[in-house]
Amino acid sequence: MPDYQFVDHPNGLSENLTGHAQFGVDTEFMREKTYFAQLCLVQISTPNNIYCVDPLVEEQQDEFWQHLLASHWVAHSARQDIEVIYQTAGSMPDSIFDTQIAAGMLGMPAQMGYAGLVKDLFEVEMAKSHTRADWTRRPLPEAVLQYAAEDVEYLLPAADVLGERLDRKGRLDWARQDSQLLLDPALYDISGGQAVERLKGARNLRGRKRATAVRLAAWREKEAIRRDRPRQWVLRDNILCDIAFKLPSSAAELGEIEGLTSKIIGRVGAALLEAVNSSRDDENDYRPPRPPDEAQKALLKEMQSQVADCAKDLDLAAETVASKRELSSVIISGNRESRVFSGWRRDLIGEQLLQLL
Repeated sequence: MPDYQFVDHPNGLSENLTGHAQFGVDTEFMREKTYFAQLCLVQISTPNNIYCVDPLVEEQQDEFWQHLLASHWVAHSARQDIEVIYQTAGSMPDSIFDTQIAAGMLGMPAQMGYAGLVKDLFEVEMAKSHTRADWTRRPLPEAVLQYAAEDVEYLLPAADVLGERLDRKGRLDWARQDSQLLLDPALYDISGGQAVERLKGARNLRGRKRATAVRLAAWREKEAIRRDRPRQWVLRDNILCDIAFKLPSSAAELGEIEGLTSKIIGRVGAALLEAVNSSRDDENDYRPPRPPDEAQKALLKEMQSQVADCAKDLDLAAETVASKRELSSVIISGNRESRVFSGWRRDLIGEQLLQLL
């Protein structure tokens, strides 16, 4: 088990962080009862030390975040870690190297887990006994802290090994480019404009029903953010879809929707009816995504085939080069700004795919 130092005065760690070119970073957070993930622990590794930092303490932490975010990070599957730190500290690291992305550039599984990577590189079996720990608990048990510390113990050595292998293949810059894409703030946008895409059951609604679903989903997103509660705690998907389908015009008709109690109607009924009534004015503005036509299906198949051939030549998983979802989005939206057409992918496959478009 790794040695570590538990830090409950984050600003006091600043001196220890000074002078290091990079850190291994991982986080533990919980979001079962909240809209925003609650950051509960930050694990940091340097070449000689591991720190488990408590961000839940009620004291200023600006100096700690300033030092941590000003350095290069090594992390594994870092998107959620960046999201929760971005929400907590309002900023992101200057640069990052994601070991999951790097592993994919070497032909390992595109979604390879950290434990699998450590076993592959160092023949070390990692414990998985505390994956469901209550990270808000204080004091955290010793075994739980040991588990958390192990999550950063091998990050810097893994980055060194992966970096050397990638450099020999001429792919180190590929991994750096794709890692840096994780620092795009647009990835972590929480605006309600696309909330209907997260409303299960709304996909095939049309006309005014679609317009109502859009308004209801946006209302729920704002309410969940305001109350910092999960979306389903505000109002479940099936209830919102029932409202959009039945288009009630009064509190009495709302009461006929299964799951809408008088208490809920008393609290948010007016907002729900407002969403329904307002949809009269914009029912022509909201249409469900069109399913791909036969020509688009054929184009997707051809693009996937070319990506598969390219990936095979490189000994990579096809989704590392371009996923089906990315290709479908490009075909439907016509977006030429996709990563498929930029960076290292452009010369390898992007130009060919652009010709098909």
